[in-house]
Amino acid sequence: MTQEAPVKSLLVPFYEHPADRPEAWDAVVAAAPGLYGVVLNPANGPGAAPDPGFVAVAGRLRGAGVRVLGYTDTDYGRRPHHDVARDLRCHRDWYGADGAFLDQVSSGAAALAHYRRLAAEARTAGAATVALNHGVHPDPGYAEFADLLVTFEGPWDAYRAAGIPSWTAAHPPERFCHLVYAAPPGARAGAAVHCVVPGTGAHPWGTLPHELEPVR
Repeated sequence: MTQEAPVKSLLVPFYEHPADRPEAWDAVVAAAPGLYGVVLNPANGPGAAPDPGFVAVAGRLRGAGVRVLGYTDTDYGRRPHHDVARDLRCHRDWYGADGAFLDQVSSGAAALAHYRRLAAEARTAGAATVALNHGVHPDPGYAEFADLLVTFEGPWDAYRAAGIPSWTAAHPPERFCHLVYAAPPGARAGAAVHCVVPGTGAHPWGTLPHELEPVR
């Protein structure tokens, strides 16, 4: 009997330093077979110089076959193109990132050309996977040049009331991701790619998904 490959459904944006939470990072690496990828965010981006702790953990993730998506803030289209491009190259050169996670992405049609150009820049920098975090359902045009659209980011209470526009049915489920925080144990997201964490407040992504929290 042929054993089925594990479903890689969990995208983990874990914004804690490996030196401060080594046991949590061990849990992330151990979960490699079920991970869609890990968002690497040393300093709201790659930082001013390579961080040895993140260099090491990125190497472990790559060695385990996990996508490493370098975090880059786009400030809803206000951040200059050359600054975003610099971050993309640093993630590649310093941490070996093979994907890009663009955060604070505009959702309207007016910004499509800007983000199409940024996605092309990410590909040039070696990103095999380009994820755009809109946090809401964007104009359908973004699906033309991104591999993954984060169409929800917010607390569990808001997620329970969120709807899904009909245009998403024209795309495979694995093209969409939901990031949910302030979630109780046992909470589950409806997107094929997802992350559901207990964290609250200004830094919810300093907590692991419930299923990856190390046993204490």
